Amino acid sequence: MYLKIFILSILFSSLLFSSENYNENYRYRKYIHVKEFYELLTKDTIDLSLKYNIPPAAVLAIASVESGYGRGYVAKITGNILSLGANKNEKELPSLFLPNVIKTKNILYNSLDIERYTKDELRWKQREKSLKKDYRPDNIAGTTKRLDYFDNHTDKRREANLQNIRDFATKWISFKKSHKAFKDARKMIEKNVAIHGKKILFDKEFNKKFIRQIGGKDNSFNYRKSWPKKVISILNNSGLVELTSQIHFKNKSFDEAW
Repeated sequence: MYLKIFILSILFSSLLFSSENYNENYRYRKYIHVKEFYELLTKDTIDLSLKYNIPPAAVLAIASVESGYGRGYVAKITGNILSLGANKNEKELPSLFLPNVIKTKNILYNSLDIERYTKDELRWKQREKSLKKDYRPDNIAGTTKRLDYFDNHTDKRREANLQNIRDFATKWISFKKSHKAFKDARKMIEKNVAIHGKKILFDKEFNKKFIRQIGGKDNSFNYRKSWPKKVISILNNSGLVELTSQIHFKNKSFDEAW
């Protein structure tokens, strides 16, 4: 019996922590779900960031906070890892009647996952509209149908994540955006790129400045004063500036840079 418990505990730990070597200077890199999130998106995020002039490490850190490394139920359903609100004529995730596991508080939306639990293990709740843009195909976006679409089409989820980043770069960090925080962020970026070139997008202090510019104040990406601190903590503890820099400037693979 004790042997069985011991074996199960090891298996559970292996799901949380990476058995591979990682840079101990960045303590978040020991988690498998962190590595998997960045491994899927980092190279394409760098490419999009260079194309549209946004700091890639900051984008990855913001996506980590907003989506829980892609594990939040809204991000899983919609592909919206940056929690971008739906603009006019864009479909948003509606109110959903979903259960959470009483013991773990995890919110379930996939019918196969729900079926694994007994009625007494779940608590159902009507959840408010998320107001977030739904990146599922047009025929199901904005509906309660096929909430597990991206679970069954992981290639499409990745495409949705990248479109989400593209929207952030072009529609939000834009001179056309009504809120001053976003206009000023775009002005700051273009001014610095004109002076220093695109290499400034990989500068750690510049990434931090960008994060502080768009958050922690009224009428910004996130008004909570704690938000920039959380994002910068992930930036530092995951080594995202170092990761993106080594992939871009030294042409390293993700695994080599990690």
